[in-house]
Amino acid sequence: MKHIYSALLATVIAVPALADSHSMGDADAGEKQFGKCKACHMIVDDAGETIQRGGKVGPNLYGIIGKQAGTVEDYRYGDDLVAAGEAGLVWDEANMAEYLQNPTDFLRTTLDDKKARSKMSFRMRKGGEDVAAYLATFSPEAEAAADAPMADDAEAEKTE
Repeated sequence: MKHIYSALLATVIAVPALADSHSMGDADAGEKQFGKCKACHMIVDDAGETIQRGGKVGPNLYGIIGKQAGTVEDYRYGDDLVAAGEAGLVWDEANMAEYLQNPTDFLRTTLDDKKARSKMSFRMRKGGEDVAAYLATFSPEAEAAADAPMADDAEAEKTE
């Protein structure tokens, strides 16, 4: 009986971990998939350095993961995406991947408004989770994590 409880506990603990790892995209694959996005979007950091050259029809996607929807400066969003952001939509990998599959359906569901529409007409039937993972590498959290080991190394050098 003890073994059954142990197995059950191990399963309960493992399932969420497996679900999370399965739902996460592949940033390297997303970089390749981003080629489809470059017709309308670019990735330019806050210092003005171009990370991915692309079009200006859509907003700059630098730091989009973790940002309130509809708030990138110097871009005129559709009213429904702005409304979703004002209602609390903040982009994360999961909702970005869902949005990329069908932007209009995503907004209709999010806003509970069957008339809601997205200005983005492109639909990414496959690979949206990979593109979202790629975009997440340019989020403030990802950059802070990338900088942290360097800061730790610099601190270690000072103490040696």
